[in-house]
Amino acid sequence: MSKATILLADDDTGIRTVLNQALSRAGYHVRLTSNATTLWSWISQGEGDLVITDVVMPDENIFDVLPRIKKHRPHLPVIVMSAQNTFMTAIKASERGAYEYLPKPFDLKELINIVGRALSEPRQALPEKVEEGLDIPLIGRSAAMQEIYRVIARLMQNDLTVMITGESGTGKELVARALHDYGKRQKGPFVAINMAAIPKDLIESELFGHEKGAFTGATGRSAGKFEQAEGGTLFLDEIGDMPMEAQTRLLRVLQQGEYTTVGGRTPIKTNVRIVAATNKNLQTLIHQGSFREDLFFRLNVVPMRLPPLRERLEDIHDLARHFFALGEREGLDSKQLLPEALDVMLRYRWPGNVRELENLVRRLAALYPQDSISAVQVETELSQITLSDQVGDYSPAPVTLGGAMEAHMTQLFADYADSLPPPGLYHRILREIEYPMISACLAATKGNQIKTAEILGLNRNTLRKKIKDLDIQVVRGG
Repeated sequence: MSKATILLADDDTGIRTVLNQALSRAGYHVRLTSNATTLWSWISQGEGDLVITDVVMPDENIFDVLPRIKKHRPHLPVIVMSAQNTFMTAIKASERGAYEYLPKPFDLKELINIVGRALSEPRQALPEKVEEGLDIPLIGRSAAMQEIYRVIARLMQNDLTVMITGESGTGKELVARALHDYGKRQKGPFVAINMAAIPKDLIESELFGHEKGAFTGATGRSAGKFEQAEGGTLFLDEIGDMPMEAQTRLLRVLQQGEYTTVGGRTPIKTNVRIVAATNKNLQTLIHQGSFREDLFFRLNVVPMRLPPLRERLEDIHDLARHFFALGEREGLDSKQLLPEALDVMLRYRWPGNVRELENLVRRLAALYPQDSISAVQVETELSQITLSDQVGDYSPAPVTLGGAMEAHMTQLFADYADSLPPPGLYHRILREIEYPMISACLAATKGNQIKTAEILGLNRNTLRKKIKDLDIQVVRGG
């Protein structure tokens, strides 16, 4: 069996040398060039069984050459390499028919495996061109984000169900939208539903719709999210909060491709792509009996884990620039980060992830007149955050008032619903909230007033005065 010939194009002599040695050791014949003109000449003459090429060449961008390659030799696999490791690089590579996109630097063993796979697999049809003018939804050049880009690019032309996991604020809906906007269903609707934001007894109606008279208050037929998303993508956010009854209905949709409305009897065929997301550990919920294992396997066809921001700190500068640019588009002044300000951001833990970074950047752009943002300004804004896990190594249990307090407040307002409230109602309510909140926080910090003040965002003198005024007993140590 004759050796396959690989056409390798890169203007970096060092990269050509290393790849030539690795591919030759793997048993391939390699032809080397430093420009796109020679590469196209070889391809047009029918040479080569596979192409490995950089994107930016001295004479031409390879993305302008790829359509010619695909038209002249549609079954020739092309592997694209690039140091421009952005989301759109991965999308353009897939859109223009590249077999694979590899961000530099990459692992040589991975490249050899991809070459072997590309030479043995049948070629797929070219993807439909994505619409131009879409804002780039995902930012970051870190290795973790590169893998996300590559997975999205691979999923553009299929309808596989995707399960996105990650902490709150990591951008799960952005990924779901990217899968839709850059996929073959981009002309259909994108419909999102957050399970945690809907009362559990209404989720089935929200998802599948209901018929007139199906329940008290159902005065007419109502279309559900499945019907609204027909032909497009349905994003099921916080899937871990879906009640068991709705899980059973959803499983039937995934198994049989049909559903019935609440109160309905006729099965309705559905044609939607399902993308689910959660910030919870579904395996734990399965063991607790609150999530169906068979549904998990139906949803978890393609798992995607979004890394928290603390695992991709190298993306913070690009993200900050992007959010400053968005602020300019909305009428805010142009801003940039001084190096010491970026250093402060790199040392921060970002419990709220990318969403927290965006909020910080918007505050900095809106509140400070200077063109350059300093370290002091960043530290000042970060100090306003009262999340307990930002206080050194201290991380007490979350302070919650519970359902009893909420019920008490609801009843308190209801008592005055039909009459004018008594004078001082605001201060009365404030006092009833403050006492349990401060007491609980003091208990969690074992009476440490400095940490309590930092968690609650209060001045220490203010906290001492409230402890005195509310007659709160402080128990230290323990």
